[in-house]
Amino acid sequence: MTETTHSGGCQCGAVRFRAGHLGRPSICHCRMCQKAFGSFFGAFVTADQAHLTWTRGQPTWFRSSKQVHRGFCEKCGTPLTYRHPEGIELAIGAFDHPELFEPQIQVNHAKRLPWIDRLFDKPPFESPGMTEFFASIENWQHPDHDTEKWPED
Repeated sequence: MTETTHSGGCQCGAVRFRAGHLGRPSICHCRMCQKAFGSFFGAFVTADQAHLTWTRGQPTWFRSSKQVHRGFCEKCGTPLTYRHPEGIELAIGAFDHPELFEPQIQVNHAKRLPWIDRLFDKPPFESPGMTEFFASIENWQHPDHDTEKWPED
């Protein structure tokens, strides 16, 4: 577990957190995680609830099974948590510095999509038009750091 405190939150900035005593980062291939994230898997790091503080807003909870509640931002839909009887896990992508949480294990590996092991063998695609388009986007999401208020004036 890391003793350092890390911050994070949703895309719109309505929900922010600070968490310390973080444990093992992982990815989960179960169908519930795929649907909750709208992606190929969910990525989480275990958290100690005693060292988790919601610094702005609170997640909204969805009971995805008899044992599990998933927390998300009700304003922008960002997945934030996976709460189960043994504790809580935080979505790695919701942290301000997700690069610090390299997954150490894969959960529900047998449930992974059949092509997932070949995913990063695919060729990258770039074009001048695509580069120009992405450079033109004005980003309105919350920055990757705490702010006194959001949106800023």
